[in-house]
Amino acid sequence: MIESAQVQVSTMTFGPFAIGRADDKVVMIRRAAPGDVLEIAASSDRHDYLLGRIIRIVQPSPLRREPPCHYFAQCGGCDWQHIKYNSQIRLKGEIIARVFHQVLGTRLDPEGLVEPAPAEVGYRARVRLKTGPGGVVGFRHAATNSLVPVEECAISAVPIAPARRLATLLGHVCSEIEIVEGRHGSVLVAHLSRPPGALERKIASQFIEDGASAGLILRNGEARDCFGNVTIGYECEPDCVIEADADLFSQVNRAQNVKLVPAVMDMGGIGKETRVLDLFCGTGNFSLPAARRGAHVTGIDQNSLAIEAARFNAERMGRLQARFFAMRSSDGLRFLARSRYRPEVLIMDPPRAGAADLIDSITRLQAQRLVYVSCNLPTLMRDLRRLSSQRYKLCSVRAFDFFPNTHHTEIAVSLLLT
Repeated sequence: MIESAQVQVSTMTFGPFAIGRADDKVVMIRRAAPGDVLEIAASSDRHDYLLGRIIRIVQPSPLRREPPCHYFAQCGGCDWQHIKYNSQIRLKGEIIARVFHQVLGTRLDPEGLVEPAPAEVGYRARVRLKTGPGGVVGFRHAATNSLVPVEECAISAVPIAPARRLATLLGHVCSEIEIVEGRHGSVLVAHLSRPPGALERKIASQFIEDGASAGLILRNGEARDCFGNVTIGYECEPDCVIEADADLFSQVNRAQNVKLVPAVMDMGGIGKETRVLDLFCGTGNFSLPAARRGAHVTGIDQNSLAIEAARFNAERMGRLQARFFAMRSSDGLRFLARSRYRPEVLIMDPPRAGAADLIDSITRLQAQRLVYVSCNLPTLMRDLRRLSSQRYKLCSVRAFDFFPNTHHTEIAVSLLLT
């Protein structure tokens, strides 16, 4: 293993690493940018590549900038902050185009592929913080996974000071605190190592009485206690506001979500009388806009609270042709197949792990069009490869930068049954 070397960085990975070469071996380097000339030390030899650590920037890349957050050197959250934002967008487009060509043989134009965010800081409507002794809150270290205490977060749309206060009050029983932006103030979700007892409930009641936040949810697994107003409302498209409890999933970048939703409707060709199946529907981010267009919508999600919220919002919006079922997607697909249900359009926005175990069941429904939304490029490509082998042809790809200053991107893909 080389002790030190000078390398020129060529490109970024889908991840926190940039790539260079030393002695004909690939070197993966954190906090580097394409065009950098670096003196690096090899920190680990992984058989077919090295992990490198920057000793000195010999010549900085024109893509490089001073990170806007002073925690960048330690915090593992925003791994691309050292790259100018317009360059982040270009690099993300290049990575997506390269991977689609490698996996599917599809050529995409990287120019304009990724929709930039309106703001690269202050965009996250929900932030999840780890807690430590003495009321410390923060994020995991990029390399060691230790806690990096923070007083503020540059990408958060909500102040984190209430989380520090709550962490101090709850002590070691609290492992994480999520802060969610609500219409009437922030709502906090405290994740506890045991079911909340009388002491924790008393602390929570006093916290709300003191006006520290609009609402507070104490959670231990599925057990939850709510205090104050824990409902948030967010607009998923103009004049379509979804109301749901703060601990239910919602997209972190609401400004970008307002662009994603109509894009998915267009990619699915959703209109009046279209039969739509929405897997992993959550509180109705895609289901409700589809139903507002006159579609007949079936939504499935295993979270019963999310399904309750979707039903509530459908009723509140009035006269929508939407039905929602609380069940696992695998069970829902079997149920629908037995009932001979045939959607014209199937929308799915699965968790980061993707939908590998559902592909066969999905293709049996023979929906004419699929729209797959994902924030995880590797699992998306794995599933698209399976779908493309089962008569689904790629039609269009759109990407939205939901996560500025990180390597992540939200990608929507439409496929047509051939």
